[in-house]
Amino acid sequence: MTPPARVTPGITLRLARPSDLRHLAAVEDSGGPMFAEAFGEDIAPVLLSPAGSGFDRALLPGFIVVAGVDREVVGFAHVLDVEGHAHLEQISVVPEQGRRGIGSALVAAVLEEARWQGYDEMSLCTYRDLPWNGPFYAGLGFVEVAELEPWQRRLHEHEIALGLEHNGARIVMTRPVRGRLDR
Repeated sequence: MTPPARVTPGITLRLARPSDLRHLAAVEDSGGPMFAEAFGEDIAPVLLSPAGSGFDRALLPGFIVVAGVDREVVGFAHVLDVEGHAHLEQISVVPEQGRRGIGSALVAAVLEEARWQGYDEMSLCTYRDLPWNGPFYAGLGFVEVAELEPWQRRLHEHEIALGLEHNGARIVMTRPVRGRLDR
């Protein structure tokens, strides 16, 4: 996988290897302070709870793409196969590497991999108004789904049950796996 030209040189993207999996929880957990800063003391506890193991992620149907700098995993995107649909379950980049195009490159990479695996579109669940959530994905061509499919409704209801809506509206977004990311 080749990252888009706007990504800082030295960033590598590839499907996760078994040796990468031990790093994923720490990468995901590194985003907790950003949510704490955004939501303050009223933050939903689930946003600060320890992330699951990368090994557990790898057991689920789907795939994981990692971003590396100097052989160090600095980000990842995990796509699940949910009832035959590609769903971006998690994307995380360590804050020290933020604002370098890594998140956008990960999205481009998982869209490309999903296309190669035969998916037509990709969905995700996110905060509507948090700048690095809904607005970020909208800038990459994702649109809010007005009428949820049954499988999307189950994902959305699961997030509500976890308490994620405590800090703002959660939405389901989707986009075709083909097409330009730089709208």
